[in-house]
Amino acid sequence: MGADYDYIGIGYDNIRRPDPRLAALIRKALGDARTVLNVGAGAGSYEPASCRVVAAEPSGVMLDQHRGRYRVQATAESLPFGSYAFDAAMAIMTIHHWSDVRVGLTEMRRVARRQVVFTWDKDHAEELWVVAEYVPEIRDMEHARFPSLNEVVETLEAEIVIEFPIPFDFTDGYQPAFWRRPEAYLDAKVRAASSTFATLPDRVVEPAMQRLKDDIASGTWSQTHQSLLERETIDYGYRLVVSA
Repeated sequence: MGADYDYIGIGYDNIRRPDPRLAALIRKALGDARTVLNVGAGAGSYEPASCRVVAAEPSGVMLDQHRGRYRVQATAESLPFGSYAFDAAMAIMTIHHWSDVRVGLTEMRRVARRQVVFTWDKDHAEELWVVAEYVPEIRDMEHARFPSLNEVVETLEAEIVIEFPIPFDFTDGYQPAFWRRPEAYLDAKVRAASSTFATLPDRVVEPAMQRLKDDIASGTWSQTHQSLLERETIDYGYRLVVSA
């Protein structure tokens, strides 16, 4: 995973800008924590400024983009910290990249008294249209690498699962962020900040994006998705799991 993000992560922080609404939800879930370990920290999104945060991240490219003071190159499955070294451990849109999710989550429980994990429920019914209609190859990839929400909850013995409907103007450019802004998917820089798009071959992505471009230009997309244009948020199955 570290090697993957040494490639995918170039320019990542220009597109993946923390959204204040998700940041507020994560900060509330961290409770009164003063020391926090950010596992799979990437460029440091959603790290609370009011806490002493240590970033653990396997990719050197991602760590170079991280602006925090305390950083360590490490995997979730082998965290180089003592038991209960932190008040809380957070993992934001990262567990699907881990080689062993159960081991990584168990490590989070070992090093911290509280765990906060933001992930996707792959059994959620409503599917992002760009996957359903243009790049169905993403579906197989996502379902293969994401653990079930039940597995995450059971491993953490979590008490709380919070739904996070995605606002239409969400600033963090991960895959579903542009559900009401279809033209954004045509931007290669936007796609490069999404691990699914970035790892699919051009022979799959480019024809799909040409079809999307044509559908936007002809008005077909807006006619088909008129109901989306009238919505402020949509639930695509993203959840915040909290255990203490």
